[in-house]
Amino acid sequence: MNIQSIKQRYGIIGSSEQLDRGLDTAIRVASTDLTVLIRGESGVGKDVFSRIIHDLSKRKHNNFISINCGAIPEGTINSELFGHEKGAFTGASSDRKGYFETVNGGTIFLDEIGEMPLDTQAYLLRVLESGEYLRVGSSKVQKTDVRVIAATNVNLEEKIKQGKFREDLYYRLNTVPIKIPSLKERREDIYKLFRKFSVDIAEKYRMDPVQLDETAKRLIVNYSWPGNIRELKNLVEQISILSDNKMLTAESLLQYSPNLSQTNLPAIKKQDDQESLQEREILFKFLFDMKSDLNDLKNLVFELIKRNQLEVPQIGQLKQILDTDTSVFPSYEEKPNQYPVQASYETEEKPVILSTEEQEHYTESEVVEENLSLDEKIKELIIKALEKHRGRRRDAAADLGISERTLYRKIKEYEISE
Repeated sequence: MNIQSIKQRYGIIGSSEQLDRGLDTAIRVASTDLTVLIRGESGVGKDVFSRIIHDLSKRKHNNFISINCGAIPEGTINSELFGHEKGAFTGASSDRKGYFETVNGGTIFLDEIGEMPLDTQAYLLRVLESGEYLRVGSSKVQKTDVRVIAATNVNLEEKIKQGKFREDLYYRLNTVPIKIPSLKERREDIYKLFRKFSVDIAEKYRMDPVQLDETAKRLIVNYSWPGNIRELKNLVEQISILSDNKMLTAESLLQYSPNLSQTNLPAIKKQDDQESLQEREILFKFLFDMKSDLNDLKNLVFELIKRNQLEVPQIGQLKQILDTDTSVFPSYEEKPNQYPVQASYETEEKPVILSTEEQEHYTESEVVEENLSLDEKIKELIIKALEKHRGRRRDAAADLGISERTLYRKIKEYEISE
């Protein structure tokens, strides 16, 4: 089954490369019994990925259960997962089977695995390593054949450093990692999701779907969406029911969700501002490289002065003058004797920077005026980045500080052959 058919089957909207990579990994690992760790922010759809893995596996006809480890009290989670014997604790009036026993042969999805207590982590580690576990209050070893899919929205490596998560369990769970991108990492999909949710709720309640004008579109695309898809869906449902006007502007949209204005980019801007911003980033990088070249040139001048023993102001003083205000440094034509060289002008000796022998190594060259076209500089930087990374566009885009999609467009725009 390919990625596109999976998207249609599970209602997944989006064309993000990171999303497709995560789906491809889920499809490939589904036919195995390997443990999977799904990572991503809250609301990105980790539960959907767990269903995909189970439904495409050989266990698809057996039970599947989703458990939120953060929602079960610490005192009862062991009993919920592994069961207990009668009289094991207060209130245990009868034997009880745990999820690992009732879902034997199926799949268990452990969401918010980072919230699992340390003693429960030890029980889980034993299940993953040998398929064995003990009911609470029992000494009889039980066997189970359950596939574990775990998910987290927190940094487990940081939890390990804090002593709140077992390192050995982390490596057992992280056999196959899947990273689901947040909504702000797949901005090209935001408006597609908005339209999908808008049409769905319109069909459900038999009304016209809400639409956005250009200013409102840019507003939702530039928002960070900390609640991800869940937050976007809630907003669409709210404005679909409450708004009388089905064509919303940025101003009317902010009335329902003022948080949309909290963005690092301007909410209402010209259509080509985003492209201009990306081009400015490339230009800034070019200017930084130029500054580095100028520093190298100054160092070369200082080295030549030292080698030829010219009497000039102290190197530190000269460098300070050049770094602050070059206008205070008079030209040689204005005051030719202010910085006399070591050789005396009264003799026939003349100061040299390079000896005659050294000058013979250099040939006459034509001075060509530098092309200062912004487009040419951008094209030059893109070519250099592609050559540096041997045509790997993703690495080149990261080095340039732009998105891979923008790099594709620039390569086509400037007709750069790879």
